Amino acid sequence: MAEAFNETVLPTEKAERYAAVAEEIAAVLDGEPNLVARMATVTSMLANSFDHYFWTGFYVVDPAKGDELVVGPYQGSLGCMRIAFGRGVCGAAAAQRRTQVVEDVHAFPGHIACDGRSASEIVVPVFDDAGRLIAVFDVDSDRKAAFDGIDQAWLERILNATFA
Repeated sequence: MAEAFNETVLPTEKAERYAAVAEEIAAVLDGEPNLVARMATVTSMLANSFDHYFWTGFYVVDPAKGDELVVGPYQGSLGCMRIAFGRGVCGAAAAQRRTQVVEDVHAFPGHIACDGRSASEIVVPVFDDAGRLIAVFDVDSDRKAAFDGIDQAWLERILNATFA
């Protein structure tokens, strides 16, 4: 199992691991106002805490376009540079403003294959304190059906606590 935070040993049970990581993220980000620093830290800490994470990162709403996402802080292979709202899993999450959990990305209509090794995906919309969509948080796995309700609940909770 992936380990985060240098020598910290994280619990093996998924929900307990998310709880521990959420606590660490909150502690590390306490007092940090910079949005990019917050996104980069969340990405790093989550990517290094879960073995089923293959690609982890943010696609940020481009303020100049309003209906397009541009790649933000991430960890993994090369990401797509831009994604239109409504296109692929990230675009669907942005357009619908709700989390997308996809067991098999190859069966998802309009899936964008940034990396052909991706097999499943979860994308969580990220809102600011005024309720405006500012980004989506995207996690791909090279395993089918890698994400479930535990991932969804904890990612939504972490991202809401971090950005809203």
